[in-house]
Parts: sequence; C-alpha cells; structure tokens
Amino acid sequence: MQKSLDRKHHRLKMVYIEYPENSKIIYDLTLFLATEEYAARRLTQFDDCFFMWRVSPSVVVGRNQVMAAEVNLDYCRENGVRVFRRKSGGGCVYADMGNVMMSYVTSGDNVAFIFNRYINLVAFALRKMGVEARVTGRNDVLVDGRKVSGSAYYHLPGRSIVHGTLLYDTDMRNMQLSITPPAEKLAKNGVKSVRQRIGLLKDFTDKSLENVMAHIRKTFCADETYTLTENDLAEIERIRQTYLSEKFVYGK
Repeated sequence: MQKSLDRKHHRLKMVYIEYPENSKIIYDLTLFLATEEYAARRLTQFDDCFFMWRVSPSVVVGRNQVMAAEVNLDYCRENGVRVFRRKSGGGCVYADMGNVMMSYVTSGDNVAFIFNRYINLVAFALRKMGVEARVTGRNDVLVDGRKVSGSAYYHLPGRSIVHGTLLYDTDMRNMQLSITPPAEKLAKNGVKSVRQRIGLLKDFTDKSLENVMAHIRKTFCADETYTLTENDLAEIERIRQTYLSEKFVYGK
C-alpha cells in the first residue's frame, strides 16, 4: 500500500517559484507569507506552486492566537528574534537559518485531501533520501518518534495554501526561550520540554541542508520554474505591508 502511495505522490509535480536576482528585495518572513498569498490570488495559471525559504530567527503565531500567551516577547526583543503573525491557523512556530520553511499553493477547497497530499509528499521525499519518516495526525511528520515537520493551512476562494517547517539544525535553546507552549500541550505529548518531542533532520541524514533542499525541490517540482517579475514583486510588497501592521501582529 505504501509503495502505491509513494508512486502516486511521486507523480505530483509543481511549478517552483523563484525571486529574480539583483532585485532590491527585503528578505524577511513577511515577504514569503505575502508571496504565498500573491501566488494563491494571482498565479492561478498554475494549479500547484511550491517554494522554500529560510529566515533569520523569527517567531510566527497563528491567526487566532494571543501573542502574549504564546511568545516570550521580552526574550525575543532582547535577543533579536522578530515576531510575526500569519493568516493561517495552527500553533506558534520558531524559524531560523537552520530550518527550511516550505510553501505549497494549490487549486481546490478540500482541506483534508490537500493536507494529506502535501504531508505525505514531505514524508515521501524524506524516505526517498533514506530517512524513515511517517505521517501522524493531520499535519506532522515524525522520524524516530520525533517531529521534524509541521504545517498549517490557509484558504482563499478556490485556492489553498499549506506552509510548513522542516527542522534541520534549528537553535533549540533559542526556540525554547522564544516560545511558551501551554503546559497542557506538553503534558498531552508526555514530555517535559519542547526538545523532547522535536527532532532535527541532521541527526538522521548525512546530507547538508542545501542538499536536502535540492532533493526536496527535485522531488516536488518539475523542471518548470516561474521567476517573479517586478510587477509581481510590487504587488507582493503591497500585501506584505498588511503583515507588518501592528494591529494585525499584536491585535486580536
């Protein structure tokens, strides 16, 4: 059955979105969130789009989360960890240059089907490079019982966005001190700390982070690439400003 699933997911090919070289782009987390939204709203000529990104230390909370309950704001301010909010639901996420953020934009409204397709493709890509990954629940990928990838979902009319993390060599101390997960969430997982339930991909593969990214891109995407134009970037910048609004970031 698993081999059949793997063959099916291997046939799914996406268009890879790239940024132009020598363009004055501000590369922070809001750029990539805005790019996802732009691709969903405007790049409708592509049924399936995908891109990966990395950022300096950042925390992003789900749309409906209370910032003060999820983030250690004092620690973040004192240690240069930027704080953002996304328009999808789900929990608080820490990101830095030691992990990969992945964005998948697709046509359709079937949440369960889209989540299943994306998460199983992530697990398939890891298995294809020799990492024994498995899917658990709706949005996590585990290796050796530890979570190496999680994701969240955001829906627009006729289009869906799934974005997720892939932990490779994340600064676990920074993660633990930046976010403050509720005690009951840790208790539910039978652990005493974030580190006990998180796995780092570097412990399960000899591939470098750059090689892992190249492997995922090759697995997910056909040769087709779409390079964003200056007009695209101008619209992305307008969307990006909505993510920078203090009312959006810190308000309810």
